Amino acid sequence: MRILHTSDWHIGKRIGRYDRTDEFAEALDQVIAIAEEREVDLVIVSGDLFDRASPPTEALGMGMEALRRLADDGRRPVVAIAGNHDSPELFEVLAPYLRPLGVHLVGQIRAPELGGLIEIETANGRAVIACFPFLREGRVVDFMQGVGDWYGAYQDRVGAIFGAYGRALEPHMRDAVTIMTAHVTVPGVTIGGRNLGRGERELHLGESYMASAAALSPVAQYTALGHIHAPQPVPGAPAPAHYAGSLLPLDFGEAGEEKRVLLVTAEPRGLAQVESIPIIAGRPLLHVEGTWDEIVARRDELNEGYLDLVVSTDGPDPSLAARAADLFRFVVKVRAVYPDQRQPRQSRAGRPWRDLYGEFHQEKRNVPAPDALLAAFDEVHDAVLDEVIDAPA
Repeated sequence: MRILHTSDWHIGKRIGRYDRTDEFAEALDQVIAIAEEREVDLVIVSGDLFDRASPPTEALGMGMEALRRLADDGRRPVVAIAGNHDSPELFEVLAPYLRPLGVHLVGQIRAPELGGLIEIETANGRAVIACFPFLREGRVVDFMQGVGDWYGAYQDRVGAIFGAYGRALEPHMRDAVTIMTAHVTVPGVTIGGRNLGRGERELHLGESYMASAAALSPVAQYTALGHIHAPQPVPGAPAPAHYAGSLLPLDFGEAGEEKRVLLVTAEPRGLAQVESIPIIAGRPLLHVEGTWDEIVARRDELNEGYLDLVVSTDGPDPSLAARAADLFRFVVKVRAVYPDQRQPRQSRAGRPWRDLYGEFHQEKRNVPAPDALLAAFDEVHDAVLDEVIDAPA
């Protein structure tokens, strides 16, 4: 059985002021072409199909059409779970309408005996998929009340849920390919050389939202993970477990990162084999540092990419952003760095708030704060201070 694993499409996401609809369409066309060329039997999409819980109409239509084409009128079943950017309620509303097309949307986590396991007949045998959509901390309690003791940290509870799914998969090992898909963070994976941040929001990547690699079930021949945007295997997992990564580089933390889908080959009770297939779509994201003349000299090289420009100057340059926008097609960020900024910052303790605000404005906008704005700041500051002084103890 051939299983195509993809995740974190984030359809509808913009970069700066630029729409990326054509880039998402190009990448999805490649995913569909791979499914057809490699004669895939089953597709797993492990969360974050959309970038927003209420996707724009165009983004929603693109996602639904991609799922329909992947399913190929039911000849190639698709299982897609909700991620933290998706609306579980939207998935649940759409699910009954897409199921006749061979698309199985799972928005809410369910106990194994209540729909948490999906059994599918493919052209090359039976697959049983345990579906673990993104689970916010409050929902862990609701779910665990149905399967046992829910006390303990989020990580412990998620481990118990993985265990429940593993036990439910066990009876199917003899005659079916067993798969688990989840939208969750597992410790030990690489996130752009950092523990948090990048294209995924810090809120749902912190330690409180992690699940231990050891908790992943050895009964699942393959665990298809979403949430982390860098494609990679999970170290320490008891059986093959991989993040497919995002469909496109979504911000400059992912610049230069090669995006992929994963082709998994498995048969009942056998060891799954994983092949990584690159997706080459969209404009490159380029972080560029240098003097203005050095950057201008690279105009032809840089003009097709989204740019994060850091320009070395002698001092503040109010015209920098406008000049960059005139010269390059896709400037997302531009900022000046100059000698004063490289000096150690003066301690904030005891300094006037007006001065601190002026420095903040200078750093963010590369121009001094206008006198009228500083005067308005003084008014707001004094009003707030008066409220604090007059507040009852």
